[in-house]
Amino acid sequence: MKPISTEKAPAAIGPYSQAIRSGAGLVFLSGQLPIDPTTGAFPDGGIQEQTRQSILNAQAILQEAGLSLSHVVKTTVFLADMGDFAAMNEVYASFFTSPFPARSAVAVKTLPKGALVEIECIADGSQPM
Repeated sequence: MKPISTEKAPAAIGPYSQAIRSGAGLVFLSGQLPIDPTTGAFPDGGIQEQTRQSILNAQAILQEAGLSLSHVVKTTVFLADMGDFAAMNEVYASFFTSPFPARSAVAVKTLPKGALVEIECIADGSQPM
C-alpha cells in the first residue's frame, strides 16, 4: 500500500490517509468533506457548493496519484439530508461523464464538522484516461 497526499485537498482530520494506492492499481480515497484547503472552511452556500468542493478535493487527490475523475469506478455519497439529493446530483453530474461510476448515496445522521455532504471514491489506475 502506498499513501497519497496533497496540500491541494484538506489534510486528514483523523488517523487516516487522504488516499491509498493498492498493489492492484486501485486508489481508495477517504471521504472528502467540503473543506476548502486554502481557507480551512466550508464554501459559502449550501449543498451544491459543498458538493462541488468535495468533488474538487477528490479531484486534487486523484491528480496527485496521476489520475482523473475519469478513472473513478465507484463513489459513495453521504448526505446529512436526503432532501438534498436532487441538488447534489445536479452538481455531481457536471463532473462525471458516461460511463458513470457506480454510486451509492445514503443519508446519515450527522457528518464531521456539520457538513452537508461527504464523498468517497475508488479509482482504477490500471485503466487509460
